[in-house]
Amino acid sequence: MAEQTPIGDAATHFIAATATRRHTTEVLEAAKMCLVDWVGVALGAVNEPAARAARRVAEKWHTGGRAHIVLGPAVAPAAAALVNGTMAHCMDYDDTHMDGAGHISAPTWAATLALAEHYGKSEQQALAAFITGFEVSARLGAGGVGRKLQHIGFHPSAVFGRFAAAAASCVLLDLDRTQIAHALGVAATTAGGLNASFGTMSKPFHLGKAAMDGILAADLAAEGFEAATQLLDAPDGLSGALIQDRSVKIAPEPFTDGLALLRNAYKPYACCKATHACVDAGRELSRQVQGQAIRRVVLGASPMTLRVASRPDPRTPLEGKFSVAYCTALALSGYAAVEGDFSEARLNDPNVQDLVAKCELATQPDFELTEGFIEVELADGRRLRSHVPLALGNPGNPMSWAGMEAKFAGLVEPVLGRDARPLFEALRSFETPGTLARLVTVVSRG
Repeated sequence: MAEQTPIGDAATHFIAATATRRHTTEVLEAAKMCLVDWVGVALGAVNEPAARAARRVAEKWHTGGRAHIVLGPAVAPAAAALVNGTMAHCMDYDDTHMDGAGHISAPTWAATLALAEHYGKSEQQALAAFITGFEVSARLGAGGVGRKLQHIGFHPSAVFGRFAAAAASCVLLDLDRTQIAHALGVAATTAGGLNASFGTMSKPFHLGKAAMDGILAADLAAEGFEAATQLLDAPDGLSGALIQDRSVKIAPEPFTDGLALLRNAYKPYACCKATHACVDAGRELSRQVQGQAIRRVVLGASPMTLRVASRPDPRTPLEGKFSVAYCTALALSGYAAVEGDFSEARLNDPNVQDLVAKCELATQPDFELTEGFIEVELADGRRLRSHVPLALGNPGNPMSWAGMEAKFAGLVEPVLGRDARPLFEALRSFETPGTLARLVTVVSRG
C-alpha cells in the first residue's frame, strides 16, 4: 500500500496550480511591499562584511549566468540567490511572518528574482511565483511548528526558507507535479540553521543558503533527481526529526491564495523583531527621562525575546541587534534604532552603556513576541512605565506605505542617491511590464 502524504500532495498540487490563480489587489500590494522592503534592506547591506564575503566567494566560482548579484556581476541564479539572500538579512532589518516561519521574503525574493532575470520571466510571473513560495513557507511553519523549532534551537527562517525558495523556483522552471514533489524532498532533507549562530554572520547566511538550496532543489528535480517525497508527512520526516518530543507537527491544513502575506510584519527598527515592543516603549519614554538620573530599567518581555535577544553586554554592533537591553537603551537615549545606530560609535556612547548596565530582564510568560513593557526607576524614586501590547509594524499596528518609503529612502539614498525615489515608485508598480529590467539596470552597477 502506498504511503499517504496529504501534506506533501497538497503542497505539490498547490505549487503546480500557480498559473491558475488570480490574486486579490490586497495580496498583490502585500507582495510588492515585501519586494520594496527586500530591495531596500539588500541595497542597504551592500558593504556589510557578510555580504562582501559572500559576494567574493560567488565571484570566485566563475559561474555563467544572467542573474545579477545586487551591485555586482551576473552569475548563475543559485550563486546570485546565495549572495542576495544573505544581503537581505545582513542588517536583520527585513520582514518577519507572524505565524512562525520567520523571515520569508529574503530567500523567496532572492530565488525568484534570480531565476526571473536569468530566464526572462515577466513581472506577473515573478509575483505569482513569490506569492506561492511565501504561502508554502508560511503554511508549513504555522500551527506552532516554527515557534517550537525556534524554542529548541533551530532557525525557522532557514528551515522553511528552503521550501519558499524551492516552491518559487519550481513555478518559474515550470516543473510538473512529480518533479515538484522531489524538489520539496530535497528542500526537506537539506533544512537546517542553528539559533546559536545569532549575532554572527552565519545568521544572514542561513537565508542566502536557503535561497540557493531552493534553486538547487528545483534544478536537480528538473534533471530527474529523485528524493524522498514523504518528508512533510512521515513521523520521522521533517517535523518529527527536528522536534523530537513530537509536541507539534505540520498539519494538513489548506493553502490559500496568498492570504499568508496579510499576516506579514515589517521592521521599523534594524534589530531582532523580538526587541521591538521594548524599543517602542523606550521611544515613548525617551523625552520624559531626558536629563533625569536613572537608577534602573526593568524590561518585561516574552520568554522567546529573552531566549533570542538577551545578550547583556554586546561587544559588537551585530551583537547589539540581539540585545533587548542595548536596543532599549538606544530608544531611551533618543535614538531611532535604525541601521546607523548599530555602530561602534553608538555602542561606545557612555549614556547608552550606562543604561545597558542598568537594564534588568523580567520574563513575562503570557506575553507574545510582539508585547513588552519598560519600567524606569528614577533616582528621585519616581517610576515611569510604558506598556506596548503590539509593536509597530505588525498586523493590527501596521507600517504604512509612507513608513515603508521613509525606511527605503534611509537605506537606499546613501547607496543610489537620486535614483532611490524613482526606484521606489517603480517597485510599487512592479506588475508593470519592464519594471524587472529597470530594477536590474539600477542594482547591477557592479
